[in-house]
Amino acid sequence: MADTKSKKTSSSNSKDGAAKAGVKTTRQQNAEKGFTASPTLAANLQAVLVDLIELSLQGKQAHWNVVGRNFRDTHRQLDEIIEDARTFSDTIAERMRALHAVPDGRSATIAKTTTLPEFPTGEVSTTETIDLVTARLEAAVGTIRDVHDAVDEEDPTSADLLHAVIERLEQFAWMVSAENRSPAGR
Repeated sequence: MADTKSKKTSSSNSKDGAAKAGVKTTRQQNAEKGFTASPTLAANLQAVLVDLIELSLQGKQAHWNVVGRNFRDTHRQLDEIIEDARTFSDTIAERMRALHAVPDGRSATIAKTTTLPEFPTGEVSTTETIDLVTARLEAAVGTIRDVHDAVDEEDPTSADLLHAVIERLEQFAWMVSAENRSPAGR
């Protein structure tokens, strides 16, 4: 009998602890077991999510409005970036849900919290698009690198996901920026 009582108290205390920490839970979450993200871990993953969603949106804006030399290659490369940013954002959001955190991908949240600068309106030359997209890729990577160590300390599995995102976005930044570069020393 005492064993049952201590289990109820323990379960009740964990729910109270989550409520006090400001973590939103649902009835279903309360029935689930496993690791639960702290508010800090949830906020760090949310920051990554927001920038990945914004990267995909700005990539689409660039995709629709790029003009000039090497249009076709730039247009296609933007599609690759958009596809990966969408896939990564879904992976991060689903990881948040697996950790009982609630991702927020609403447009108002994205606009309010992204670290990416606003993309210009209207047509943009391929040369300028290359520079703008490179800057946004680097900004998204910067956010991920800023939160990485704190994420890794609390949840190495989530940090592993961040590693894959960093690797791919840095590869894109290198490949995209090479379009506007000249060989070193020339």
